[in-house]
Amino acid sequence: MSDILDALHETLERRKAADPEKSYVAQLHRKGINQILKKVGEECAETIVAAKDAAVTGSTRDLVNETADLWFHTLVMLSHLGVSHRDVLAELERRFDLSGLAEKASRKS
Repeated sequence: MSDILDALHETLERRKAADPEKSYVAQLHRKGINQILKKVGEECAETIVAAKDAAVTGSTRDLVNETADLWFHTLVMLSHLGVSHRDVLAELERRFDLSGLAEKASRKS
């Protein structure tokens, strides 16, 4: 799994400097963080709708597609802010053997 994330990260980093006329990612970076966050929000809402639909219909195709869009735009956001997907994976790894309740409680301290 991390291989595809590594490859996508490298591609996103290269596209930061690409011609915005030829690269969607470059267009997003040029428009700035507010536009990137707008896309993340839109994709989040679309993922929620797809999940509700999947719960009713049993079909998860749209849910998978919308989740991929959400993850992609989230990775663009991280890239724009100079954060690597590896930072997120390291945090998930740190939490792996923790109870969710214990982890949440530890953030309050």
